[in-house]
Amino acid sequence: MKKIIVLLVMITLNSYAQDATKAKALLDKVSATAKSYKNIQIDFSYKLENTKEKVNQNSKGNVTLSGSQYLLNFMGVTKLSDGKKIYTISTEDEEISIANIGGSDDDADTPAKMLTFFNKGFKYAWDISQNVSGKKIQYVKLIPISSKDDRKQILVGVDTKTNQIYNTITQSKNGTKVTLSVNTFKTNQALPKNQFTFAANKYPNYYINKLD
Repeated sequence: MKKIIVLLVMITLNSYAQDATKAKALLDKVSATAKSYKNIQIDFSYKLENTKEKVNQNSKGNVTLSGSQYLLNFMGVTKLSDGKKIYTISTEDEEISIANIGGSDDDADTPAKMLTFFNKGFKYAWDISQNVSGKKIQYVKLIPISSKDDRKQILVGVDTKTNQIYNTITQSKNGTKVTLSVNTFKTNQALPKNQFTFAANKYPNYYINKLD
């Protein structure tokens, strides 16, 4: 009996290990596919829910990515990265914050990191598969390794035909659920030369706040 139990445990553990390897391999394909493009333009939807606190927030945004550079428009704020600095532009407040990459401005949770955030810091598990409008969406479950991480788990939906992100569903420990859904995904577009260049003369009356 003991030998049977040990055998069953070993089979179960082996199955989990294979699923984790398969899940990580799929996400590696997503990263490799994203890196193969000269640039990416994404229109996305954002939904935040917390039943306990009766919060339900919906918004839309767009981001253009090219290497370490990006232009993000989300919830009335524009974030521009030229690869060296991040410029956060608030039209409502007429204020611009400027920070060095990796400096005071923590940019880790914006959709600009949507295609690479899962590369490290997580345990991986193969999850459900769904057919959505003719697309096969395979979900991978991410469990943060650090106990200090406020996120409980993240589901990453991948279009298996294109190896592109379909959506991400983040469950936080406080009960908050955030869903980011890709509405359009365009690649290798013809971009203006100054797409990622900050022009201070466009904001003559704005307060400039240098964080670094």
